Amino acid sequence: MLIPSILRWFATCLSGHRVPAGLCLALLGLLVGGCDSVWNDPYPAAERGANILYSSFVDRPKTLDPARAYAEDEWAFIQQIYVPPLQYHYLKRPYELVPHGAAQMPQVRYFDERGKPLPDDAAQKDIAWSEYEIHVRPGMRFQPHPAFAVDAGGRSRYLTLDAGAVGRYRTLADFEATGTREVTAEDYVYQIRRLAHPRLTSPIFGHIAHYIEGLDALGKRLATDYAKAVADYQATHGKADPGYPWIDLRDYPLAGVTVVDRYTYRIRVRGVYPQFVYWLAMPFFAPMAVEAEQFYAQRGMNNGRNLTLDWYPVGSGPYMLTVNNPNARMVLERNPNFAGETYPAEGAPGDEARGLLADAGKPIPFIERVVFSREKESIPLWNKFLQGYYDRSGIASDTFDQAVSVGFEGQASLTDEMKAKGIALQTSVATSTFYLAFNFLDPVVGGESDAARHLRQALSIAVDWEEYIAIFANGRGIAGMGPLPPGIFGFVEGEAGVNRTVYDWVDGKPRRKSLDEARHLLAQAGFPNGRDAKSGAPLVLYLDTVSRGPESKSVLDWYRRQFAKLDIQLEVRLTDWNRFQEKIRQGRTQLFFLGWNADYPDPENFMFLLYGPQARAQGGGENAANYRNATYDAMFQRMQAMPNGPERQAIITDMVHLLQADAPWIWGFHPKDYSLVHDWVFNLKPSKMGQNGLKYLRIDAERREAQRSQWNQPVRWPLVVLLLALVFSAGLARRAWRRRDLRLGRAGT
Repeated sequence: MLIPSILRWFATCLSGHRVPAGLCLALLGLLVGGCDSVWNDPYPAAERGANILYSSFVDRPKTLDPARAYAEDEWAFIQQIYVPPLQYHYLKRPYELVPHGAAQMPQVRYFDERGKPLPDDAAQKDIAWSEYEIHVRPGMRFQPHPAFAVDAGGRSRYLTLDAGAVGRYRTLADFEATGTREVTAEDYVYQIRRLAHPRLTSPIFGHIAHYIEGLDALGKRLATDYAKAVADYQATHGKADPGYPWIDLRDYPLAGVTVVDRYTYRIRVRGVYPQFVYWLAMPFFAPMAVEAEQFYAQRGMNNGRNLTLDWYPVGSGPYMLTVNNPNARMVLERNPNFAGETYPAEGAPGDEARGLLADAGKPIPFIERVVFSREKESIPLWNKFLQGYYDRSGIASDTFDQAVSVGFEGQASLTDEMKAKGIALQTSVATSTFYLAFNFLDPVVGGESDAARHLRQALSIAVDWEEYIAIFANGRGIAGMGPLPPGIFGFVEGEAGVNRTVYDWVDGKPRRKSLDEARHLLAQAGFPNGRDAKSGAPLVLYLDTVSRGPESKSVLDWYRRQFAKLDIQLEVRLTDWNRFQEKIRQGRTQLFFLGWNADYPDPENFMFLLYGPQARAQGGGENAANYRNATYDAMFQRMQAMPNGPERQAIITDMVHLLQADAPWIWGFHPKDYSLVHDWVFNLKPSKMGQNGLKYLRIDAERREAQRSQWNQPVRWPLVVLLLALVFSAGLARRAWRRRDLRLGRAGT
C-alpha cells in the first residue's frame, strides 16, 4: 500500500526540511494518481482473476467425520469431499436418485424367512429381507494424503509412528510424502461398520440399526470390546492422555453387509424399507479408508494438533479440504485424484431456457478452489457481497428491503439497485418445517385426554404464524397445515389440505379461526379465561429454548403475546444447547421450538417425527414431542413401505387429519429460501437434498474482476483535500519557523 509512504513523506515535510512546495504538489499528484485502484480487497493480490469461488459460513462445523456429521453447516463441506454410492440429480425436480460412487443403481432382491428368493411383486408380509447389491465404480482414488504414503519397499511411512515421531508434525502439510490408492467395496463396508462404533456415536445408528441385519449386535459387541480397550489404554498411558485405542473394524464381521468382490458389496435390510436408497446418498455411507482411521488414531495426533477425521477428512470426491481454520477461513481445493464426472445433459422443464444446460456433457468440477470466510454478522457479509467479494449471498432481515420488493399479491422481485448490478434472485420453498411442540408426557399439555387436546387446539389457533412470518421472516415462508412441506409426496394444496382445526376456508383461501373459538376450546379444557376452573389459579405454561442473546428477545416477547391473547402466562426458560437437548431426551419439557430439514424427499422422513416407537424420552428417536397414538402408528407402519400412489396418498391424508385434530405440534411454517447470485456465476440451482453442488458451478473470473474494480473505485478527493491541507499547514509552519529564526538571529546580534 502507498498510503504509509505518503504519510512518512509528509512527516518529512513537517519536520522542517527544505522541500520546495512545487515539488510537494507534484509528488502529491503522482502518489494519489498512482494508488492502487482497489484498496479494500480482502483477498491477496495473487488471487485476482483466479478460478476461485468465494463463499461464507456462519457456524463453525463441529465435526467433518462422515459417520458423525449430521448438521447442514457440516454437510456443506463433506458433501464435496466424500462420494456415497448415490446422489441426487442436480437439475431434475422432483428429486431423482442417480449413481455416484456406484456404477449403476443398486439391484434389490427379496427373501422370505427361510432365505428363499421372492419375486419383485411379492406381498410385503411375505418379505423378511431386502438385499441391495451395489457395484462400485472402478477407478476412483482417494485424495493425496500421508496415510497412503509408502516407502520404496511398499511399506507404510506414517501408520506406525511412536508418540515422539508424531510430535514432529503439527499439520498435514508437515508430512513429507503423500500417497493414494483405489477405492474398493471394502472401504464402503468399513464405513458402515463405523456407524456402530461407540466412540463415534453416529447420530443415525439407533435408526439404521433397526434395518441393517447385525448392525445392532455389532454395536453391542464393540461397546464391550472398546470399553476394555480404553481401560487397557488408560492403564498404560494414564487417564489424562488425550489419545484413544484404535480397533481395526475389519476384524468384526457384520452379518448384513458382505464384500462380494473388489467392486461389489451387499447390504441386507430387514423387511421392506424402500427409503433405504435415500440413505445411500448420504455421507454416512461414503467410503472410508482404514489407513485414514489408523493414521489419525496414533497416539499424539490429537494432542493440540487437531489431526483427526473430525478436522481433516479423507475422501475421493471432487474437492479436498486444505485449510481448516473454522474461526476464520476454510478452503476446498480440487482433488487431483478425482475420477471425473460430467455435467448433466438433461434437467427439469425450463432449465434449458435458463441456461442451466449450456455446459451439458463437460467434465466437472469447473472451479479450482472454494474459499469460505466466516462471517458472524450479516451486515459485513452483505456489504462484501455488494462489493463483489462474495459470489452469492442469502438475505438477512435487516437487508431484505434493500434487496427485494414485494408486490401487492405477495410476489417478490429485485430492487432496481440489485438489477443494476446484474444480481439474480432465486426463490424456493424449503423442504423443511419449523414447529412449536407439546411434550406428550407433560400432565398439563400432553396425553390423549379431551381436556389436553382442547388446550392444544386453542393454542394452535392463538399462535398466529402468518404474523410471525411477516414480522420476523419478511414474508419468506408459508404457514404449516401439518408436518409435510410442499414438494414432498403427500402434501395437499388448497382447500383439501387446510387444517380445519385452526382454519376456515373463506373466499378461496384459509382464514385463521377467531379467538372466541379458541377461548371456547380453552374453557372446554378446564381453563376459562386462562384460569383453572377448580382452583381459580392462572394457567402458566413453560417454554424451553436456547438462549441466543439480545436478538431473540423480540421473538420471545412475541410468543408471550400470543399466549396472552387467551390470558395464559408463558414463562420462558432459557438454557444452552446441551442442556436443552438433555431436557428433551429426558422428557422434562412442556413446550419447545424445533425444526426439521428433510434427510430425503419422502413423507416417511417427516411422518416418523411423530411415530410412537421413535419417542425421544423412551426410545431415543426423533419424536421429540413423545407423541403416541395407536391409530397413527398403525397407519404409519402401512404407509412407510408403500410406493407413491393413490393408496399411499389416502393413508397420508388420514394421518395428517388425525394429527391436525390431536395437535401434538402447533404447526409452524415452512421457510422460503431467498438467495442472490452475481451474474458471473453460472449453473446455480438451489437444492436442499443434494448439497454437493459446488462441482457444477462455473464462474467468469474476468467479468468478476472487472465488476469489482468498477464497484470499488476509491473516492480520492477527501484524501487530496487532506493532503493539500497538510501541505498548506506545512508551509505555514515553515514560514513561522523561518521568522522565528530571523528574530532570534537579530536578537543575538
